[in-house]
Amino acid sequence: MSLRPKLIIVSAPSGAGKSTLCDRALKEFPQLVDTITYTTRPMRQNESEGHPYHFVSESKFIELREKDFFVEWAIVHGKLYGTPRHQLEDAWKAEKWIIMDVDVQGAATFKRLYPEGVSIFILPPSIDELRRRIQSRDKGRTPDLEVRLRNADIELKEASRFDYQIVNDQFDDSYSEFKKILQKMFEGSSKKS
Repeated sequence: MSLRPKLIIVSAPSGAGKSTLCDRALKEFPQLVDTITYTTRPMRQNESEGHPYHFVSESKFIELREKDFFVEWAIVHGKLYGTPRHQLEDAWKAEKWIIMDVDVQGAATFKRLYPEGVSIFILPPSIDELRRRIQSRDKGRTPDLEVRLRNADIELKEASRFDYQIVNDQFDDSYSEFKKILQKMFEGSSKKS
């Protein structure tokens, strides 16, 4: 069965707001579904199993990886992250659009595997604001803050490789721009059908 991938790839440095934008879009657009990534990172406060990740041990992750369970996987901030293959296939069989927030490595992999996918990069207004957001989100307890900020500097250099870039300064304005991109994609897809 040949499935035409309907894929929206959203990437950003940690703390730039990609998850918040995706979560709002998922509530507004019934044609969107999210994938639940597997990770070896520890669960944060206000997270639970399956929300927003499946939290597994490193040995379990490696076992799944060896069984070809993941369509892509990467090491991000020293932890393993992977996207389950079956979630993509199930969504496409149901004729849904997948929206996923992934790191820059994952975005590059998905764009290579599914060139028809549309990529959107979310930029923070500044590195200082990114630092503030991460510290606020984690209530000042971010042991790997400097690693995340160094990685952010590298990731920001990749923004021009994406189909769209949005600076997430004022959330409502950023979401409005994000929503217009999604609507354009949905309309383009229905014309091709």
